Amino acid sequence: MSNKKDLDSLLDEALDNIRDDRKMAREFLNEVANQIAKDPDHNKYLSPVAAKHIETLQRSNEQLVKIISITQKNQPKNVSLSDDEKDELFDLLQEQGPA
Repeated sequence: MSNKKDLDSLLDEALDNIRDDRKMAREFLNEVANQIAKDPDHNKYLSPVAAKHIETLQRSNEQLVKIISITQKNQPKNVSLSDDEKDELFDLLQEQGPA
């Protein structure tokens, strides 16, 4: 298997794991919110637990950003100019005259 295939496979697995973690954290947070709504006295016990799950969601956002960064590094760079950009450069060069 090539390095590109390995990386693609690992990125897919990481994305699947992130999605699963986010789904579980959201479901748990909903349950915590329901418990607090039913009995506000549970708030002091459940709030720290909810905060930990929110941290999990924040970390998954950071992981997504890292994955996007890795993916972009592996994308070929497109450095071509549009026709308008070429015309503008040509005009600028014509205005400046010979060096």
